[in-house]
Amino acid sequence: MPDQPFVLPEFYLPYPARLNPHLEQAREHSKAWARELDMIDVPQHGTVIWTEHDLDAHDYALLCAYTHPDAGADELDLITDWYVWVFYFDDHFLELYKRTGDIESARGYLDRLELFMPAEGEITATPENPVERGLTDLWRRTVPHRTAGWRRRFVASTKALLDESLWELANINEGRLANPIEYVEMRRKVGGAPWSANLVEHSVHAEVPDAIAASRPMEVLRDCFADSVHLRNDLFSYQREVQDEGELSNGVLVFEKFLGLGTQQAADAVNDLITSRLHQFEHTALTEVPALLDDHCVDPAARAATFAYVKGLQDWQAGGHEWHLRSSRYMNEGALAGHGGTDLGTSAARIFSSALATAPQRLRAYGSTPFSAAGLPRPSLDLPLPLRLSPHLAEARVRNVDWARRTGLLDGVVWDERKLRAADLPRCAAGILPDATADALDLTSDWLTWRTYADDHYPLVFGATRDLAGAKAANFRLPAFMPADGAPMPTPANPLEAGLADLWPRTPAERRPTVRAAVEAMTSSWLWELANQAQNRIPDPIDYVEMRRRTFGADLTMSLSRRHAVPPELARTRPVQTLEHAAADVACLANDLYSYRKEIEHEGELHNAVLVVRNFLDCTEERAAGVVTDLIHARLAEFEHSAATELPALYRDDTTEATLLGFVQELRDWMAGILHWHEISARYTDPELGCHPAPVPPPGAPFGGPTGIGTSSLRISALLPTP
Repeated sequence: MPDQPFVLPEFYLPYPARLNPHLEQAREHSKAWARELDMIDVPQHGTVIWTEHDLDAHDYALLCAYTHPDAGADELDLITDWYVWVFYFDDHFLELYKRTGDIESARGYLDRLELFMPAEGEITATPENPVERGLTDLWRRTVPHRTAGWRRRFVASTKALLDESLWELANINEGRLANPIEYVEMRRKVGGAPWSANLVEHSVHAEVPDAIAASRPMEVLRDCFADSVHLRNDLFSYQREVQDEGELSNGVLVFEKFLGLGTQQAADAVNDLITSRLHQFEHTALTEVPALLDDHCVDPAARAATFAYVKGLQDWQAGGHEWHLRSSRYMNEGALAGHGGTDLGTSAARIFSSALATAPQRLRAYGSTPFSAAGLPRPSLDLPLPLRLSPHLAEARVRNVDWARRTGLLDGVVWDERKLRAADLPRCAAGILPDATADALDLTSDWLTWRTYADDHYPLVFGATRDLAGAKAANFRLPAFMPADGAPMPTPANPLEAGLADLWPRTPAERRPTVRAAVEAMTSSWLWELANQAQNRIPDPIDYVEMRRRTFGADLTMSLSRRHAVPPELARTRPVQTLEHAAADVACLANDLYSYRKEIEHEGELHNAVLVVRNFLDCTEERAAGVVTDLIHARLAEFEHSAATELPALYRDDTTEATLLGFVQELRDWMAGILHWHEISARYTDPELGCHPAPVPPPGAPFGGPTGIGTSSLRISALLPTP
């Protein structure tokens, strides 16, 4: 075997690994089960996927005994069979389709698997290979014992695990390496850890209540668990996947190429990200989950089930790491000796040393000095996004000022007329909606104005005093001004409510459900910002990127610019989701570059991608800004790649094709309008803010930038919230 390409780093190991006492029974049972289903020593299309020696060496029963230490004997047998099946599927798919690049046959293979995992009813199809036979048996032994909510989640995670193998295969065929944001998002699906989290619920007989299953804290726990599991696996499997199989879906390889690092440096950076995700897991479990249970009045039994699930995820993390140290499937030569010994129980001894080794990263997250000097040059993104502006812009500006005055937004506390005119939000609306009617442009301009005022209102009114209770109370009242059933609104108590009360009746009825959901997600995300600010905590990089879309208000502004209604069944597909997420990240990250000096030096902000990257990589702000710039370009390249190569698979007829092509053009207009607005708006260029000199306004632009005392209270967002 060739030398290992890097030395395994010092892992953060906060929980001890424990071994299930029923291990030997699970080993015997799983081998007999795999043999009965022809997974061992039986050629598939001329290729033997596993020999008996392969199965013994990989020792999936040991994995399950470590990751489910409290499962009963029968439960451990079932869980082990599931893992034997999923690893067999992975290797079966590799031999038959990844090595051959036969994507059409692979698609048909995966389509058939859906027949053997119905959320309701019986399986009626006849299985034709070991993967189908195994799935049929496992589905019948597992799904009937769980609630409808659990079944829906398990179907979704199993389908994602199977279907997204096509993404890996397509990248291999194209020789395409994912960017870091894309990689983390897709690795969760194809890596299967959300699927493992569902099986944790099953094994501990403790389902997460439906009322909170889709909430941010529970999603963060699941995603942190998934990212830690997958990135750890990438470290151990780099040699096999990258050097032997030619795999491109590996986090170490992604970091090598994107960040320009050597293999050892990239491995260390991936390990730092694992540590960050585990820190985020702990932070969420301790600070967000208890409040979530209180907010939803979760009963004691359901609370106990939720915490049993959290503990089950912790057990899985510890046990999964221990198995990687011992399984012959992975690169781990000398790892046990370097991790404190080989005897059972030695994993507990590693906790202290690992916590000590990773303490600097944890301390950096809480060590930011507010209002530090920041001196990055003005961004120069030069993105190929042609700009078009609405011909109704000049009139919209005049009406926008009148609207803001009428609804009380020019209160002299958060805003005055000078600040509003300096922001020039109708210019942003004119870019994202170049073909809008005058009325539609007015509505979008006013929505952007309300959203920006609200984004400035929260840190000024609630942030300075750390009044999280007041912010929650404000959020609680806002839905009353967006009634879903035409119910009467209460009397607005402040400009925030008055502006929303005016906007809601003007918003087309068919858009209201989407707009309401977007407003609630956005304002809820500002509570996350306020909480981090109160703790002086720089966010974890992955949590930051995913929350940034919400704090920025991307869903709200996209819904305002939407003219082509994508059918719901297509809106949920990966290509459409990829386009929306990539476009949102282009705008969000660009916002962070333009606003960096204003936010960091003049507002004491913590929610900026340059600061987050600088903290994570422990590098200079110039290096961090370069990484953020590269991410913007990579996300735009991913957007164009998905539009050109993935979206056409969704074209069912001429109407669908026209709708989806129109949708892509809307997103291009959206990005172009936002970038243009950032280049022009005085929110980012006022010299008194220490920002970059303002560019010369284009002919006919009536408003200059603010120049007086007090302009530092301008908060960067505009058409979307800024963290």
